Amino acid sequence: MTQPIRVDIVSDVVCPWCAIGYYQLAKAADETGIEIEVHWHPFELNPQMAAEGENLREHLAAKYGTTPEGSKKARARLSEMGAALGFMFNYADDMRMVNTFRAHQLIDWAENQGLAHDAKLALFEAFFTRRENLNDPSVLAEVAQSIGLNHDAALAMLLSGEMADIVRQKEQFWTSRGVTGVPAMIFQRQHLVSGAQGEDNYARILGHLAEIVAA
Repeated sequence: MTQPIRVDIVSDVVCPWCAIGYYQLAKAADETGIEIEVHWHPFELNPQMAAEGENLREHLAAKYGTTPEGSKKARARLSEMGAALGFMFNYADDMRMVNTFRAHQLIDWAENQGLAHDAKLALFEAFFTRRENLNDPSVLAEVAQSIGLNHDAALAMLLSGEMADIVRQKEQFWTSRGVTGVPAMIFQRQHLVSGAQGEDNYARILGHLAEIVAA
């Protein structure tokens, strides 16, 4: 194969299954030797989330009816799956769900500098591993700096909201095409796969597409 398989991933930075799904995909690509080219696109699980956010456990109980015991089991399962993939979920009872619109603006800004992928993975880690507030411009500027972007320029961009309109347009593009849940992965701009499918399924998908590309 001379060309990588393009994968457009619509996701949110506070979606645990988006992190799991990506790392499963990346592991499948590594194990099959099939190169992928990932493009990230914005989706907000909670677009109406208040600036101060909500306690994560209380948020899940109100939104999905998750019980404390169910939440504990889900977190343990995610932590185990993440560890197997080399990603650390570091849940705590005081962890908060936050508004992610600014985080998506940072990713879009980073894309203009060729670092959207690095920004996305750094934001997964900032939220799930370090439990940082991804609605705080100063936190986001630190994340930007950690991947080689200019801290002050990132902070100025976030405070000005200069990327807000284009991010809204991108969100609306995907929702208008029927994306209502994430992760949503579009392979080669044609084949939509929803949810975290597991390394074996991703390996089969990549293998099938690689055969088509090579034919």
